[in-house]
Amino acid sequence: MIDKIAAEIDDELIGMRRDIHRHPDLAGEERRTSALVAERLRAAGLAVVTGVGGHGVVAVLDGAGEGPTVAYRADMDAVDDDELFDCAFASQVPGAAHLCGHDLHTAIGVGIALVLARLRKQLNGRVVFVFQPAEETCEGARAMIEDGVLERTAPREIYALHCGSNPVGTFAVGPGQPGQDRFRIELAGPGAADDAKRLVAMIDGLSTVGRPQTPGQLQQLMDDMQTPDGPLARFVYALSHSSSGDDGARVHAYLRAWPESRYAEIREEVRRWVDALPRGRVEFTEPPLPAMVCSPELNAAAASYLRGALGADAVMLLHAAYPFNGEDFAYFLHQVSGAMFYLGVANPEAGINGVPHSPDFAADEHAIGIGVRAMAGFLSHRLDALA
Repeated sequence: MIDKIAAEIDDELIGMRRDIHRHPDLAGEERRTSALVAERLRAAGLAVVTGVGGHGVVAVLDGAGEGPTVAYRADMDAVDDDELFDCAFASQVPGAAHLCGHDLHTAIGVGIALVLARLRKQLNGRVVFVFQPAEETCEGARAMIEDGVLERTAPREIYALHCGSNPVGTFAVGPGQPGQDRFRIELAGPGAADDAKRLVAMIDGLSTVGRPQTPGQLQQLMDDMQTPDGPLARFVYALSHSSSGDDGARVHAYLRAWPESRYAEIREEVRRWVDALPRGRVEFTEPPLPAMVCSPELNAAAASYLRGALGADAVMLLHAAYPFNGEDFAYFLHQVSGAMFYLGVANPEAGINGVPHSPDFAADEHAIGIGVRAMAGFLSHRLDALA
């Protein structure tokens, strides 16, 4: 039944995705996208609240029977950049583009809600749909939590999808994503500019992994992520730059690391470097963006379900985090057990790379229907499992 209903709304969801893609909303400005989501979900009979944590939308679907509550989160905001991929529905907003796939995330979230709304008589429990603003600035999840979304809905579990560079028709299940730390170093004195250049080299030298520049390097990265206790079991990815003027020099840096304990170790190392300079001072972001750590048990449950629903070859098990992106879904997972799965959107034969945040990011739209079918079934399955 899920497949039949999902097939009926495939074209509608692709149209919604293209509409959102043409008219991207930057973080904190998701008025148009949130209004579109709220209108469609109200029409489907869900109880909808808007303005949660900014432009967040919360929609509640109650099944016919009593039961547990599970939640599904989709982010809505665009990236502050221009897209390079040429398509008929390219962004019409200069300096804003859906280069991280949040347009797909939003359309899929709406699709899951529409499918389950048609099946509410078969559901025992409640599904809460959380459409989040401001993921790109890592502000939206905290804002919604501080606005009481979890207290009011009390989900037992929470899930999300993210576009991934795995092939369309597949899912990747993994440990999560790294957090992020930022710091600024102020230097004074006649040798400040030279000290800044040396610090940049030392900070960048912390990196144990670099962004892939070729298809072969990307494939090697994917292989490493699937290797237990492999080269990405522990990693650091650091970037920094310096500037100087008459008043001294400054170094700005950010880094991602796994496991999360590495941040404290790196902070101590950077402090030692700066303390060795006569007129140096370092300021760290307090606290760092936390790592997004998925529940191993719920990852296993999802992998088992998805293999049964889609076939054994449709699920890729990751043993390491993707080093280059963070995700503020971490704040939800720090309070509620759950997981994020990676929906394959790449189609190399069609020139679609599926790499989020790349300037030529593109996604195979068949992934929308695949995501809707898989997650509608999985959320229904989790309601039964928790009952």
